[in-house]
Amino acid sequence: MTGQQPIDERAVFFFDIDNCLYPRSYKIHDIMAKLIDDYFMDKLDLPFEEASTLHQRYYKEYGLAIEGLVRHHEIDPLEYNSKVDDALPIAEVIKPDPKLRSFLQSIDKSKVKLWLFTNAYKTHAARVIKALGVEDLFDGVTFCDYGEPVLICKPKPEMFERAMRDAGAISKDKCYFIDDSPVNIKGAKEFGWKVTIQYIDPLDKSPATPAGHFEIREFDEIKTIAPEIFQ
Repeated sequence: MTGQQPIDERAVFFFDIDNCLYPRSYKIHDIMAKLIDDYFMDKLDLPFEEASTLHQRYYKEYGLAIEGLVRHHEIDPLEYNSKVDDALPIAEVIKPDPKLRSFLQSIDKSKVKLWLFTNAYKTHAARVIKALGVEDLFDGVTFCDYGEPVLICKPKPEMFERAMRDAGAISKDKCYFIDDSPVNIKGAKEFGWKVTIQYIDPLDKSPATPAGHFEIREFDEIKTIAPEIFQ
């Protein structure tokens, strides 16, 4: 009879992907915004200004434009994904990042799991980390499942609960998180995760009110924030 597997007591470091693992200067978000606007115009038969306004409203209200489309317009989220996220020219824009890879390799994997945590669908996550050349360094991914009847995404508490289940995190005190979104960082801090870090793009000003425990502009700054997780 096989005994129970020992509990993995390692901490988990959750990494957002877009505008976090790669810089905003790549303009992936701008390309995506145009694709989303085009989708709203096509599917809802709206002129550009109305489509763009509705897109932004849904994003602010729900954290994802697609959630508003699903709630109010019965749009198939997987079709949306094929026309928006999967249509992004990821491999043409994002290139391998040796500095990011070196940073991730400096984390002590005997102490910490590295886990991707995104509001995008799993196909987008896979394409980005492959383009960055770091796909082999993460233990898994928690993503917004566009195949579900009700979409769950950051910063909903249910999404943080899902991430912990997926990653096998045994305690909120063992959860580290970095994201460029102040809303997501605030949600994680309120949820009780131990270390929440807002990544601020070098081109942006620091926010007047911190969203989480820490703010950084370079990933190497995490070595000062959480030296206990590095080799």
